[in-house]
Amino acid sequence: MNIILVILRKEFRQIFRDSTILRMIFAMPIIQLILIPLAADYEVKNISISIVDNDHSAYSQRLIHKLDASKYFQLTDYSASHPQALQAIEKNQADLILEIPPKFEKQLIRENKADLMLSANAINGIKAGLGSVYAAQIVQDFNREIREEFGKVSRFNAIPSIDIRTANWYNPLSNYKLFIVPGILGILVTMVGSFLTALNIVREKEIGTIEQINVTPIQKYQFILGKLIPFWVLGLVSITLGLIISYLVFGLFPVGSYLNIYIFSIIYLPAVLGFGLLISTFTETQQQATLFAFFFMMIFVLMSGLYTPIESMPDWAKVIARLSPPTYFVEVIRSIFIKGSSLWDLKEQLFAIVGFAVVLNGLAILNYRKRVA
Repeated sequence: MNIILVILRKEFRQIFRDSTILRMIFAMPIIQLILIPLAADYEVKNISISIVDNDHSAYSQRLIHKLDASKYFQLTDYSASHPQALQAIEKNQADLILEIPPKFEKQLIRENKADLMLSANAINGIKAGLGSVYAAQIVQDFNREIREEFGKVSRFNAIPSIDIRTANWYNPLSNYKLFIVPGILGILVTMVGSFLTALNIVREKEIGTIEQINVTPIQKYQFILGKLIPFWVLGLVSITLGLIISYLVFGLFPVGSYLNIYIFSIIYLPAVLGFGLLISTFTETQQQATLFAFFFMMIFVLMSGLYTPIESMPDWAKVIARLSPPTYFVEVIRSIFIKGSSLWDLKEQLFAIVGFAVVLNGLAILNYRKRVA
């Protein structure tokens, strides 16, 4: 125990002497937690649309006005032909082209149907896909209005309609920040913990102090605990700052218990810190450790369910996602924030995180080898 206390004293002094580490622990998560939710948004707006109106009828003008009045579209080009509209796409002046054919109004009235052509610039696949969906919904709404007008000709020939009413559980206002802020908080804690601990033992190797430690009677588990505990404490401080920022900046506070968040954080932090320590035991330079940590962090961010639902991934990607510790922590924080889930509700995630903590720290202890120069 005395040996562990000596290492802890050394580590805390070393951390507080290094201003770069302090900035990474405190300033970086705070800035990112404020900026990312304000910039990142799933909802695509301000889609530039080019209109090719070959009909110039009252109905075609109504449809154009309906698109232009939508908050999703900006009418940036009114072309005389489809090739001319394609030039607007090539110049990045338009994202979508809606071509209204000749005799659009006559076909709609006489034949009870008409065709429209919608072309999307698919360089940005998300914008093209959502833009096409938004435009199709507006056209369907326009079609419904026209059918209702036709139905008014006879009061006994009313067109049946289905009224759909939706209810958003747990997040009734579909507040995007309520969904993304807890997830980003979980990822930021993972990034800070894994990067800092990945560089920890490697730094000892580069400056030569690791050889002095190797000739002491310290046990491997004592050395790993001495390296892990300081960052575990600072990780809890980082989570506390993140919760404070979530409330002060975004007005968010968990429906569930803060105690549950800290219980999971206390268990989760050793898992990511053990992962960073494991990287540091088989790398020789800080550059190698940084590259390894960055490689895994990209996987963690993209496959943790932060932006893309895991259920939408292919089967092989779901396996990788379930082998990623942040996947479970992001689920936990979101469930506590949005649903108010209890420890019993999240018992599967709890067992998974405990398993990661035991396995990763066990591997770090086994992989660390004391060598005498």
